[in-house]
Amino acid sequence: MRTSLIAGIFLSLSSFSVAQPQPQLNLMPMPANVQAGAGQLAINQSFSVAVAGNHDASLDSAIQRFVDQLSRQTGIPFRPKSGAAPTLQIHSDHGLQAVQKLGEDESYELTVADSGAKLTAPTTLGVLRGLATFLQLVQITPAEFAAPTVTVKDQPRFPWRGTLIDVSRHFIPIDVLKRNLDGMAAVKMNVLHWHLSDDQGFRVESKVFPKLTGMGSDGMFYTQDQIRDLIAYAHDRGIRVMPEFDIPGHSRSWFIGYPELSSGAGPYTLEGGGPGPYIDPIMDPTKESTYKFLEKFIAEMAKLFPDAYFHIGGDEVDGKQWDANPKIQAFIHAHGMKNNQDLQAYFNQRLEKIVAKNHKTMVGWDEIIHPDLPKTIVVQSWRGQASLAAAAKQGYRGLLSFGYYIDLMWPASRHYAVDPMADAAATLTPQEKSLILGGESCQWAEWVTPENIDSHIWPRNAVIAERLWSPQNVTDVASMYARMNTVSLELEFMGLTHRSARLHMLHRMAGPADITALRNLADVVEPVKDYNRWSDAKGPIDFHSPLTRMIDAVSPESDTARHFSDLVQAFVQSGYKDQAAEAQIRMWLTTWRDNDVRLQPLLGQTYLLQEDAPLSQDLSALGAAGLQALDYLDKGQTAPDSWKTQQSALIEQSKKPMADLLLMVVAPVQQLVDASSAQHN
Repeated sequence: MRTSLIAGIFLSLSSFSVAQPQPQLNLMPMPANVQAGAGQLAINQSFSVAVAGNHDASLDSAIQRFVDQLSRQTGIPFRPKSGAAPTLQIHSDHGLQAVQKLGEDESYELTVADSGAKLTAPTTLGVLRGLATFLQLVQITPAEFAAPTVTVKDQPRFPWRGTLIDVSRHFIPIDVLKRNLDGMAAVKMNVLHWHLSDDQGFRVESKVFPKLTGMGSDGMFYTQDQIRDLIAYAHDRGIRVMPEFDIPGHSRSWFIGYPELSSGAGPYTLEGGGPGPYIDPIMDPTKESTYKFLEKFIAEMAKLFPDAYFHIGGDEVDGKQWDANPKIQAFIHAHGMKNNQDLQAYFNQRLEKIVAKNHKTMVGWDEIIHPDLPKTIVVQSWRGQASLAAAAKQGYRGLLSFGYYIDLMWPASRHYAVDPMADAAATLTPQEKSLILGGESCQWAEWVTPENIDSHIWPRNAVIAERLWSPQNVTDVASMYARMNTVSLELEFMGLTHRSARLHMLHRMAGPADITALRNLADVVEPVKDYNRWSDAKGPIDFHSPLTRMIDAVSPESDTARHFSDLVQAFVQSGYKDQAAEAQIRMWLTTWRDNDVRLQPLLGQTYLLQEDAPLSQDLSALGAAGLQALDYLDKGQTAPDSWKTQQSALIEQSKKPMADLLLMVVAPVQQLVDASSAQHN
């Protein structure tokens, strides 16, 4: 087992000399054990695959997808030579199970030599993971495409590595979900948590209760045939599909067609989503008719979704409708309950029995924890390792999503630093730790559409996949970013649009004009973080309004700003002597200083960009300030106090969000300004 990952992405191995150059392996997730050799396996037109051992349709399909993807990635049309030895030999003992189960063996061994490669695994599931690694090994070289000689022995750290995709706020079509499943498979994630209902939409066809979509979906929902097709698509890629129907809260869309389920009087509509009278409608847990409804509904959905786990939500039940309903309050008192939490526990007990009756295991957010619920349930924590640890201490299995909310626009490094076994969970006993199954990233859909959802999920989702697959001590941030950037390109070859969609959106804003200056601005801004966009919204959110602003197009994390910050750090740490770093810093600062003049004509011609004019002006001023600071540093002069005061005011102004965007080069420019002001002859 590999015990450390050194800075960068070079593997130091005992099998060859220290003086020998080390191979760069852009693998993500980083395998559990890697030993690299000195040669490489050429990938050319004669590439071929042979199979020994188990041989079934699922394996054939996986190999065909692999070959197609490798051809797409390299641009090489493969024409294997008859009678020639195969380039890659695959051996698997067992095929995919008809319904994938939690904890199936995903291990594999991959050996690449200059004469050929061999992939062995106990199951086809392991073969899928090994093929994903092989694809990442193939890189362009000075002579050809090739995979480095390497031996990989790999298995996941956690059995549950998922991504939640919410489709209730903004409907996400099947084809978009499928390409995200391809991305998940590429980084060895194995659960799609499909959040299918919420206040803003009910997205699954029910033949038993047709008004759920007939009145609660605005016509945007998945037919049962489409759902079966997606489940089969995911299964072929080694991914389980777990549905979530969020109850008793987050359930307004249920009540439009079936108001008798509600604790309040209604009427209800799908509009809204921000503060308003119906933001927190809740099911009525005191009516037997509610459970009769859920009996029929869950029975229908349990047949549609074959996975053993069924998510019932259970989060953010504030109880206002329960408090305002005299009959519900009378029920609470009559049954000896102390509060609304006890009422929700009663509801969950009844619900768990229904779920179990249909041979499913109930999963819910961490609010559902209650001593009266059986230890068979799974608790998903959005509140942190403390609640995850508390659940484990009570004997409940758990999943971590706290720290993995990719909709909050955090940088990849912040997600990467979150570990399911850290903080409170680190103090658990070995038995309690075994109850932590893994975790899930979460992409909630308030601010995404089919056009930009990929860029909100990828490539940052890959680093969460690594945290859940790779050994806990794989933590080097510089290595992570280098590998993530390479994997990001490969994901585009698979059909994801996290890079290309941004250009399309910028062109929409600019029309036919040259967008070079617009890209320069877009490259150094990020959306506001956490829930600040919610805070800045004037009134309830209109989920039917277009998401066509700059904030909707830009990446959650600015690569340019991060690289610029690294350059400034290198320059400062060199004592302002690193001429190469300074030259690049000057190049960027000059580009930004001059960018506003080029961009202003465009900003005035399109209404979608007018709100971004102050950002452009501040970027120009920051560029000028940084250049002046470099001049002072080069001359060994201390910047005048009056200049420092002026630049400090600019910097403070530039730190404030504008058009829900943040200029991400403010901090490194401030570092240059501060350095020039502190310098003495």
